[in-house]
Amino acid sequence: MRFTRRRFVQAAGAAAVGISLPLKAQTGPIRLGLMTVKTGPLASGGIDMERALVMYLRERNGTLAGRKIELFVGDSGGVPAQARTKIQELVEREHIQVMIGPLATAEALAADDYIRQQQLLTLSVAAAEDMTQRKPNPWFTRGTSTSSQCAQPLADYCYKQLKMRRMAVIADDIPYGHEMCAGFQRVLEDLGGKIVQKTFPPLTVPDYGTYLAQLKTNIDGIFLGFAGSNGFRYLRQFNEYGLRGKVTPVGGMTALDEAVLRNMGDEALGIVTSCWYSAELDNPINRKFAAEFRSEFKYDPGFYAAATYVEAAVLEATLKAIQGRVEDKEAFMKTVRGLKVDTARGQVRFDQYGNVVGNVYIRKVERKDARLVNSVIHTYPDVSQFWTYDPKEFLKNPVYSRDFPPAKNLEP
Repeated sequence: MRFTRRRFVQAAGAAAVGISLPLKAQTGPIRLGLMTVKTGPLASGGIDMERALVMYLRERNGTLAGRKIELFVGDSGGVPAQARTKIQELVEREHIQVMIGPLATAEALAADDYIRQQQLLTLSVAAAEDMTQRKPNPWFTRGTSTSSQCAQPLADYCYKQLKMRRMAVIADDIPYGHEMCAGFQRVLEDLGGKIVQKTFPPLTVPDYGTYLAQLKTNIDGIFLGFAGSNGFRYLRQFNEYGLRGKVTPVGGMTALDEAVLRNMGDEALGIVTSCWYSAELDNPINRKFAAEFRSEFKYDPGFYAAATYVEAAVLEATLKAIQGRVEDKEAFMKTVRGLKVDTARGQVRFDQYGNVVGNVYIRKVERKDARLVNSVIHTYPDVSQFWTYDPKEFLKNPVYSRDFPPAKNLEP
């Protein structure tokens, strides 16, 4: 089935699923917005977000908790100011009642005050740390992870299992990259390791040659905190510069996402990454989701596709619990944050700040059936956004950034 219009209305005529709705106004369609990215370096993931969400709704005949769903899609182009404008259009022109997205951390931060003003029910894919930490947004729930939530256990794995002690980090020069590298640095250094080099290329840098020429080689490994297609671009040049075998790369949750892994070759084999999802997860929901996504689009679902598929499951469970009454915003928020939901990533629940608590998977790129996959090699269960730190003590510190924690071990 092709979906070519900006507005896609799920009009399949499924009947209500046995729920008696007391008010007539609550039998009309629910207007659902998706804020994604369909142009620019983040587009591969943003398109996957839309594909997976459309798939989820189609599997349910366009109906959740007895109410039809009308889906409206906005494209930010990966520009934070444009994301805010597009969200405003979805709210004020399309009258959406609940939103899934946005994709990028900077986009969520740019729209934070507007989400608060409009009391917009938001199931976020964006990893913006402080929206579920020091400045929690009461209308914002995240079923994926904060920027650092998967990087922190990877640092633990690198130190304890891979025996890495001296490392570098590199990431896109955006809040997501800063926060991810900061969490990795904090855990590694608290364990006794050192981050001796930090680099943040612009998101749209045309070439990584300058950064590769400056990369230290007297280190155990380098953490890649790239998003979109940038991890693919960096690793290809990394190999061209003859660095493979001299420095071991490990990746954050989007550096070797399945959305870009399909375009890679042997240069990706053996690389360890961490994420809250892998297409190889062996649970009933994911087996069905991954097989159907692969059948339709000819590649595996990754972080971005799974993100909207998971958020849609959270949305459906919430709507069922409140009998479809999305108009009752207070009930929606109270309910969603008290749920335990089985999803394609495994069971999820939420902390008091609206952020997910769930498994984080350590993965290794392997070849399977003539394609590259992220095979799960270790699971960290029930990972909080605060890792193993005491939440009250964690929140006394500044938000993760380029400057915190301070880089005390950098070498010239």
